[in-house]
Amino acid sequence: MHDAAVQIVYVTAANRDEALAIAKAVVGEHLAACANIVERVTSVYWWQGAVQEDSECVLILKTRRALVDDLSVRVKALHSYECPCVVALSIDGGSQEYLNWIVNETSQTT
Repeated sequence: MHDAAVQIVYVTAANRDEALAIAKAVVGEHLAACANIVERVTSVYWWQGAVQEDSECVLILKTRRALVDDLSVRVKALHSYECPCVVALSIDGGSQEYLNWIVNETSQTT
């Protein structure tokens, strides 16, 4: 397996409940092998012409590159934000056993 076939998808969510609901859905549907939720981050960003500051949760999803588009669509469908942060980042290396596990878990059918 080539490492570039595995990606991290970074998502911010309004709160833990929303992040957990998204995580359970996409992992349950095998769109992601794993989800990590990081609570209580402070986000500062431009929105509607002004600098905003909010408390959010970060959701880190591990998936295959081939699933990023479907995963993004699913996250956006479950998300409360008008324009949610959903970005994919390539994994350049790491534990080959773990990377293989991600590929295997996201190759399952539901």
